[in-house]
Amino acid sequence: MKIQVLGPGCMKCNKLYEEAQKAVAQSGASVDLEKVVKIDEIMKFGVALTPALVIDGQVKAAGSVPKADEILAWIQEAG
Repeated sequence: MKIQVLGPGCMKCNKLYEEAQKAVAQSGASVDLEKVVKIDEIMKFGVALTPALVIDGQVKAAGSVPKADEILAWIQEAG
């Protein structure tokens, strides 16, 4: 599974990455967690607002910072 946090490195982007790390740790799943900071790469996802969270190519959240438990539920769904 691949999870990407999209954002240029702002406070909210960093917070989303932290929440994603917590969710990955709780899930016990094999996950490749990656930060995407280049604007041209972010635009490929069609995201207008950052931070955004992408799981296996599907945008799950944009412009907000979901909590670890919500991200964990998405990880389990994608499982």
